[in-house]
Amino acid sequence: MQTLIKPLGCPPGLEYLIQTDQVLIHQRVDVAEMVIGWEMNNVYTVKNSMGQQVFVAAEENDIFTMQACGPARPFTIHLHDNMGQEVLTLIRPLRCGSCCFPCCLQELEVQSPPGNPIGYVEQNWHPFLPRFTILNDMKKPQLKIKGPFCDCRCMSDVIFGVTSLDESVVVGQISKQWGGFMQEGFTDADNFGISFPVDLEVKMKAVMIGACFLIDFMFFETNPHNSK
Repeated sequence: MQTLIKPLGCPPGLEYLIQTDQVLIHQRVDVAEMVIGWEMNNVYTVKNSMGQQVFVAAEENDIFTMQACGPARPFTIHLHDNMGQEVLTLIRPLRCGSCCFPCCLQELEVQSPPGNPIGYVEQNWHPFLPRFTILNDMKKPQLKIKGPFCDCRCMSDVIFGVTSLDESVVVGQISKQWGGFMQEGFTDADNFGISFPVDLEVKMKAVMIGACFLIDFMFFETNPHNSK
């Protein structure tokens, strides 16, 4: 039996990411949220390309913050492996949601194990485009994320490209996948795909996964009950 050797610096519980170049993230539909229209804690399943569950991600929040702040709310998301071990913690502080205030843009801290930061996602100011920088644990920029001018989800995937810092090399992508008329029209449950080079540092793979959750809340978490 082949033993997976953990490279130096790989956080415990993230060994699975060493040999993978793609993960899928599916948000679970909350029936109560559909019926009464209240924001509820989000729960996601992270799967491999064969549809096998790798992690479960659960938001930790209070009911007042969820209703008062909606998708702009601060959150803590805990990712557990199939043994119940928490392998990633994502923390989003409360920040301004308007591009008119570049001094207080969105950010996300990624920890593994809990309490140990391994990277960050920071929104970059731009008047039209979703732009982000992925940083390492020392807050040194590593990668860029650039989204489309329009995040409209009309019968097509929405692609956020991940590039080198000078944007000359495409490293991977975070794609919001079209879920069909029923899912898109009646729920805010979303599906995402994340691709990255198999030899990308594990910590940066984990931060890209964290970036996907931030992008979901910022651009795709509008409750259909409140969108009219």
